[in-house]
Amino acid sequence: MKQWQSAVRDGLLEAGVNPYNGFTYDHVVGTKIGGTIFDSQGRRHTAADLLKYANPTGLTVLLHASVHKILFRTKGKARPIAHGVVFRDASGNAHRAYLKDGPKNEIILSSGALGSPQLLMLSGIGPVDHLRAHNITLVLDQPLVGQGMSDNPMNAIFVPSPNPVEVSLIQVVGITPFGSYVEAASGENFAGGGGYGMFSPKIGQLSTVPPKQRNSVALARAIAAMEALDPVVFRGGFILEKIMGPISTGHLELRNNNPNDNPIVTFNYFKHPRDLQRCVDGLKVIETVIESKAFSQFRYNSLSLPTLLNMTANAPVNMLPKHTNVSTSLEQFCKDTVMTIWHYHGGCQVGRVVDSEYRVLGVDALRVIDGSTFNYSPGTNPQATVMMLGRYMGVKILEERFETDKSND
Repeated sequence: MKQWQSAVRDGLLEAGVNPYNGFTYDHVVGTKIGGTIFDSQGRRHTAADLLKYANPTGLTVLLHASVHKILFRTKGKARPIAHGVVFRDASGNAHRAYLKDGPKNEIILSSGALGSPQLLMLSGIGPVDHLRAHNITLVLDQPLVGQGMSDNPMNAIFVPSPNPVEVSLIQVVGITPFGSYVEAASGENFAGGGGYGMFSPKIGQLSTVPPKQRNSVALARAIAAMEALDPVVFRGGFILEKIMGPISTGHLELRNNNPNDNPIVTFNYFKHPRDLQRCVDGLKVIETVIESKAFSQFRYNSLSLPTLLNMTANAPVNMLPKHTNVSTSLEQFCKDTVMTIWHYHGGCQVGRVVDSEYRVLGVDALRVIDGSTFNYSPGTNPQATVMMLGRYMGVKILEERFETDKSND
């Protein structure tokens, strides 16, 4: 914990985000220091490290194998049964892989909140009219595939600093009782240097633009606007807030029937008034932190809060149309400066597309196990939640198969 993060921590406590919970993995109201992917020797650890604990016997992993379609048997069946997949290799050659015979053999789809509903639709499971419009043979009319799409919205205030600051990513978080998480990052390359990191239009911030306006022209315009920024803008840091949930939802549609093309996704950020109010309340906490005694060394006295809001709103963090009243209307600031933090979820939700065992409703031998099944996201990075879902279901499926084998004995 160096100076910037310590100042944010103390500023949050001054702002009333209490109690101070110290270092903890628990998500409870108050201010805390979170976990890290670096050990005490400075080595970085990732989810891939877990593979060394895996049993490789009977496991074959195909690299550069992109699944394009799930295959179903329907003839003579009471309902469709998944029995294989079509995939393409790095050269574009098509291959097929089939399940072995056996009542417990199944396909598990884990393509994420954007990929899983897209692949179900491409395989013939989805809204009948939408599939027919793309000349896709219907396997099952399932209008809820692609529905309930959500993304935790993020808004930030940039704070140029008169004093040097360390490079830091998220270390401190203020968890408010109203459902907004306040975090911060700093340093000259906090936005990833020339690529602008999490603010880059190249890696997702165009998702906040209506789908028909997302094109190469808009992307080029966003990149040019970023490159035109004065470097002094990035000498400091930003304090962000993100909303857990959220309540607002949208939908996913196919752009075409090409598996390599991204689907069209509408998240409807702040459509629900409670989400908008939580954003406003979170920004008020950020403003109090910026004005706090603890944070005073990292802000210019000459830059008032309205000035900081206008500076942030004028930065090309997205390509939404801007309004002139953002410094007087935090509601408008929320709408104009919303960004994705890539916490996409929904599209194959439990109780709508899959059952409580994550089996796809209406077909056999197919499960979806990933973030597309979530009705809700806690507002933290969803990776740990997704990994624990995989672990939980992996153990459950093994128990099911073990029980079947015992009964057969």
